[in-house]
Amino acid sequence: MRDLPRRSVLSLLGAAGLAGVPDVAAAQPSPSAPPPSASSGEAPSAGAQALAPPPGGWRAVAEDVRSEVRWAWRSYVDRAFGHDQIKPVSGGSEEFFVPGHPMGLTIVEALDTLWLMELDAEFAEGVRWVKSHLSFDVDASFQVFETNIRMLGGLLSAYHVSGDGALLALARDLGDRLLLAFTKSPTGIPYRYVNLRTGAVSSPETNLAETGTYITEFGSLSKWTGDRKYYNAAKKAFKYTFDRRTSLGLLPWDVHAETGAWRNRLATIGPPADSYYEYLWDGWHLFGDRDLKAWWDVLIRAILRYQSDVVSGRLWFAQVDAFTGRRDARTQSELAAFFGGLLAESGDVARGRAYHDSWTAVQDRYGVLPEGINYTSLRPTSVGNQLRPEYADGALFLWLATREEVYRERAHRHYQEMKRTSRTNYGYTILRDVTTGAQGDFCPGYWWSEQLKYYWLIFSDSRRFDYTSHYLSTEGNIFLGARR
Repeated sequence: MRDLPRRSVLSLLGAAGLAGVPDVAAAQPSPSAPPPSASSGEAPSAGAQALAPPPGGWRAVAEDVRSEVRWAWRSYVDRAFGHDQIKPVSGGSEEFFVPGHPMGLTIVEALDTLWLMELDAEFAEGVRWVKSHLSFDVDASFQVFETNIRMLGGLLSAYHVSGDGALLALARDLGDRLLLAFTKSPTGIPYRYVNLRTGAVSSPETNLAETGTYITEFGSLSKWTGDRKYYNAAKKAFKYTFDRRTSLGLLPWDVHAETGAWRNRLATIGPPADSYYEYLWDGWHLFGDRDLKAWWDVLIRAILRYQSDVVSGRLWFAQVDAFTGRRDARTQSELAAFFGGLLAESGDVARGRAYHDSWTAVQDRYGVLPEGINYTSLRPTSVGNQLRPEYADGALFLWLATREEVYRERAHRHYQEMKRTSRTNYGYTILRDVTTGAQGDFCPGYWWSEQLKYYWLIFSDSRRFDYTSHYLSTEGNIFLGARR
């Protein structure tokens, strides 16, 4: 069983100083003021009761996280090394991109996490495999979005933490192959798939996340290679969809790459649109691109005006008709739980707190968050959990914005529940049903790149991370802030 593409799960809910790419060190954007909203968006704190301080303090929790990572890594190396993912219950393996053709996805996703945790022998072990075995000369179609955030992002973050030029060379080779999905499109909106060997493109029917989640990977590649073509392609795709926003300032999520036409009317902050908005803010944060900041301001103002929905004192974000603002559904994907952290990063701490409070009420009810909920009742619309990191992501960035201990406490609860429900024979596995605790048998590659890193950073006061100037991608990859 392969894990679902991370932002293609709407059906579960029912519906160095480079010209044009400013130097990262020179970009010091200030947080935006909270945009106006039809509602204050504030809600009473959910699950705010303080947990008992962990024995030994937060550093002891961090050491426990590192111990779990070391154990899970050894299981992966012993039973599935080089394969995309381990099957942690049975001890088998599976591939994510191409059946029968391993790409070492888990290795690439884990590298910067291993480095941040000072697991240097494990990091070196992974880098040796990548440099000896990884090739992108594969006659098969790869999903551009997933390959970008996972493989390209993983290689770039490993280069950032190590300075190993061989990793940057691999990243550039992959970037050139992915770029064809953009340059072969008449609009500049990328096709969903590209054959990495032949360059053949396919699937013009796409979505916001898969058109707008490239600027930080492609921009970092441009910065570190001195070739701006990657950044320009990512920004062009952004501009094409932004320019076609509705009169309300909203974006439907379904778009055709060849025509630029909207294929539906629904606006959502969840999949498959979520990281489009994340990368507008991130591109401004990482590169100081004022166009991206202006586009973010327009879209977030519309989201807060038309999609904010307070139910039983809790802030949620409804799915709405992008042309009329009419509410379509009061459902929410767990993947949207990152949005509280993004609001805090962008300066809207009050709404960020309120939205994380809402998801905390769900965690309090189920222990482990279900894949989707009806937020009027908090009942699941999908009872599984794919080892999702978004709630921990939100806790980390709210903690970075406020340094309030409640977010460490919430992340600790998230970690404890993961250990209680998902730890198994050879690592950690997904859950088929959070209400019964029934387990599946696979560990998605992003587990290594995301929540393990978020736990480590929030608990450890890591010596290798700059807590004042940093950037983590939508996949948790570090492109700014490594302290070598």
